[in-house]
Amino acid sequence: MSYAIKNIYATLPRTQRGQPLVLGGDPKGKNFLYTNGNSVIIRNIENPAIAEIYTEHSVPVNVAKYSPSGFYIASGDQSGKVRIWDTVNKEHILKNEFHPIGGPIKDIAWSADNQRMVVVGEGRERFGHVFMSETGTSVGEISGQSKPINSCDFRPARPFRIVTGSEDNTIAVFEGPPFKFKMTKQEHTRFVQAVRYSPNGNLFASAGFDGKVYLYDGTTSDLVGEVGSPAHSGGVYGVAWSPDGKQLLTASGDKTAKLWDVETRQVVSEFVLGNTVEDQQVSCLWQNQFLLTVSLSGFINYLDVNDPSKPLRVVKGHNKPITVLALSEDRSTIFTGSHDGYVTNWNAESGENKRIDGAGHGNQINGMKAVENILYTSGIDDSLKQIDIEGNTYTNQDLKLGSQPRGMDVSKDKNVVIIGSVNEITVVQDNRIANVTKVKYEPSCVSISPEGHVAIGGAGDNKVHVFELQGTTLNPKIELDHLGPVTDVSYSPDGKYLVASDANRKVILYSIEEYKVVNTSEWGFHNARVNCVAWSPDSLLVASGSLDTSIIVWSVEKPTKHIIIKNAHAQSQVTRLSWLDNKTLVSVGQDCNTKLWNITPF
Repeated sequence: MSYAIKNIYATLPRTQRGQPLVLGGDPKGKNFLYTNGNSVIIRNIENPAIAEIYTEHSVPVNVAKYSPSGFYIASGDQSGKVRIWDTVNKEHILKNEFHPIGGPIKDIAWSADNQRMVVVGEGRERFGHVFMSETGTSVGEISGQSKPINSCDFRPARPFRIVTGSEDNTIAVFEGPPFKFKMTKQEHTRFVQAVRYSPNGNLFASAGFDGKVYLYDGTTSDLVGEVGSPAHSGGVYGVAWSPDGKQLLTASGDKTAKLWDVETRQVVSEFVLGNTVEDQQVSCLWQNQFLLTVSLSGFINYLDVNDPSKPLRVVKGHNKPITVLALSEDRSTIFTGSHDGYVTNWNAESGENKRIDGAGHGNQINGMKAVENILYTSGIDDSLKQIDIEGNTYTNQDLKLGSQPRGMDVSKDKNVVIIGSVNEITVVQDNRIANVTKVKYEPSCVSISPEGHVAIGGAGDNKVHVFELQGTTLNPKIELDHLGPVTDVSYSPDGKYLVASDANRKVILYSIEEYKVVNTSEWGFHNARVNCVAWSPDSLLVASGSLDTSIIVWSVEKPTKHIIIKNAHAQSQVTRLSWLDNKTLVSVGQDCNTKLWNITPF
């Protein structure tokens, strides 16, 4: 048995209120870059459903930038490390690793000849450094500013210059190599968030929290003038030059992006991108004909120059850990729900997605299951809600539960929803609570078999509790002992087996006839708590996902055979699994990514 990654439906950028986000653009015009957690995401700019993920940083990454040649990417993280790795090989071989400053890196810029780079951020001894990209040797000092530096850029033509924008409201200019502090510019009255040279280096633009954008001469650094008066009514988080240097794109916390004529410094068009806090614009990128901005929600907007009233396309998804996963009954749609309460539907083939509209849970979702045109969700706001799949919106059905739900399942033929919540099991029929069974343990997960058996995992007592469902009443049948808290249970589609996983790293297979253990050769190859289990539609394979970041696929027919997908989710735990068909597995994780795997059976 073997596996291969089929598709990655990538996470959105991780955004933070009041913090600019830096996008990286490919000089060859194919891809763009951003970061989330420990990952650098490389996305195809024409078809953002095509993505690659670099996961070699051991702490969160803040910024990634292509070298001017396009052969390398430099990524800088929270600890002050810069990794330089190649873009050509699939393995992204590491070329160099340096530690230029002793704190979070906020921006990186390469010199036009690929030989030098400048990094800035929040160091302990210094806020930036210039060095040779091959050797790490210092080629100057970044000094003259008294607070963390948010942005930097290298003049793309000789004579080389470096500009940096700082939280002390100044822009510093450096001449070299070796680079020495030349002067500070003090036009801004608030934090400077972005500085960028024009493509030919004749000018550079600066943007600040004061809503102002200034243009300076690229060689002398003299002030040329202010763009707009001021450019925006909120802080400006990003500036991007058009490839010909004649226009400038700005992104602001006032929820707009604007296009400016550089010569007249007047606005050409304004893009209004919403009216909620989540619509603040925290970054922008101009690459070939594509104009991109990123909203505080993480959504990536493709602007339409010919029609500023609405974006050409908006790339949606999650940028917080994904906690639940479900498939539509025909398995053509994948539903994912995240820690912050949002649900997204994905076309399983193309990766196109939409966020579910309406008033959802507002915080973590713990259970989700689709039956016909309804997607049931239960969240830690102690409620069971319904989503109209066709309408892509929450309905007004909202059932309050007695305590916080931990897991749920839906029996289609019996028309009931069973929810395991803190110290009780609730049976719901026709959108009302039909029966509540108080229990002394904490239910963690629920599965209903085609025959009407109900398995409930116990988090506190290390048991699987099996009931028979008669009408809406649960009659105890048998208890199955585990050596650790039970984390997930699932009946096989053919109704012959029950599989249960636990925090003691085990996956245990029971035959339903007498609830006897089938896999006497132990399924215990995980190194940490097993979070979830899932059956293939033909009931021949079981997949398990764990806190140890790996997925293991087990064979029911050949219990001694298995396949391990190591580090399936970028140094973060696998939270949920589902099978699209007998050869395609979907996984979601703490890294906010949804991945599709091709599994070739034994």
